[in-house]
Amino acid sequence: MSEGMYPTATGEFSKMRRELTPETQAAFEAFSQKVFAEGALPVKVKQLIAVAVAHVTQCPYCIKGHTKAAMRHGATQQELMEAIWVAAEMRAGGAYAHSVLALEQAKAAGG
Repeated sequence: MSEGMYPTATGEFSKMRRELTPETQAAFEAFSQKVFAEGALPVKVKQLIAVAVAHVTQCPYCIKGHTKAAMRHGATQQELMEAIWVAAEMRAGGAYAHSVLALEQAKAAGG
C-alpha cells in the first residue's frame, strides 16, 4: 500500500517503534505471541478470528498480515470469506440492535 493514506509498513518503522519504546514493544510482541499460540483454539481459528476483527476495525495492515498468517496455518479462501461475512453481520447487527436508542429518543421527542 504505497499509495493512499496508509504508508507501507517497513522495517524502518518497526525499528523506530522498538527504539522509541523498547520495553513496551517487547511486551506487545510477547503478548501477541502468547495470544496467537496454539491453545484451546487452534492457531488457524485464532487467525481467522483476527481476519474478521481486522475487517471490523478496518486495519489494512492487520487484514493483510492475519490473512497471510491464516493461510500459512491452512485456512482456505472460503474460510477467510466466511469469517469476513461473520464480521460484516456482527457489524450490521450492532447497528440494527442500537437502532432502539434512536427509536426510543424519537418516541420520547414525540416523533
